[in-house]
Amino acid sequence: MVRTSGAVSGGIDPERPSSARLYDAVLGGKDNYASDRAVVDDLLAVAPGLGELARDNRAFLVRAVRYLAGTVGIDQFLDCGSGLPTAENLHQIAQRANSDATVVYVDNDPLVAAHGRALLTENENVRFAVGDLTDPAGLLADPVVARGLDWSRPIALLQLSTLHHVPDEVGVPELVARYLDALPPGSFLVLSHLFQPGAEDPEAGALAARLEATFLRSALGSGRFRTRAEITACFAGAEVLEPGLVVLADWWPDGPRAAPLEPVRRLLLGGVARKS
Repeated sequence: MVRTSGAVSGGIDPERPSSARLYDAVLGGKDNYASDRAVVDDLLAVAPGLGELARDNRAFLVRAVRYLAGTVGIDQFLDCGSGLPTAENLHQIAQRANSDATVVYVDNDPLVAAHGRALLTENENVRFAVGDLTDPAGLLADPVVARGLDWSRPIALLQLSTLHHVPDEVGVPELVARYLDALPPGSFLVLSHLFQPGAEDPEAGALAARLEATFLRSALGSGRFRTRAEITACFAGAEVLEPGLVVLADWWPDGPRAAPLEPVRRLLLGGVARKS
């Protein structure tokens, strides 16, 4: 039985887009509303290949979790900003490597919460909590999170495509540091973030600037493309594993690249780091 907690304030508002439903719409899902699709249409007008970037993010999650669960032996996962269920969810990937792996999903989107409660009820090692990732103290103190994981053993924390929706004034590296400080030694951070390459890749940098402007003027109002240095700062105090902080398609891909990456697929960096 899925363990849940937290009241969903205000219920689902179909007039206000959410990052979880936008991601679903980009991937061609059905759990979204006209307000979400309007933002996605504007984004696709700037970058028609945005769906490929979203699929890169999902494939990165699959490879990272498969590595942590299967090779490293991590059997506890905390997924902040889990989003809507897909064909292959984190708990399914982890539990293929270890049937006893525990996964705690956290999100503050009411539709995500509804799906979490409805779709995960058959799995005793999956839990769901409603929480705000910008409030680490409150999120980690939630009974589902605090009691659903063994905090004396390593945990893998996932922050996938979440932090670019956090405004600069919150202090993103400091926010991540508060999570890392709470994790037991030997824990891991899996992170992906929208990337502004600037002079490193002028073509992709120009596209990032246009996409960021589209995000920020939309009804969603968030979506910051940060520099490599800004994203790297989120790993402070942890050892980033090879191949480092890279474009997602380059994080231990399943085979050689058949063709150069389109500019849009060069706009999301990811990495995995270990806390000593």
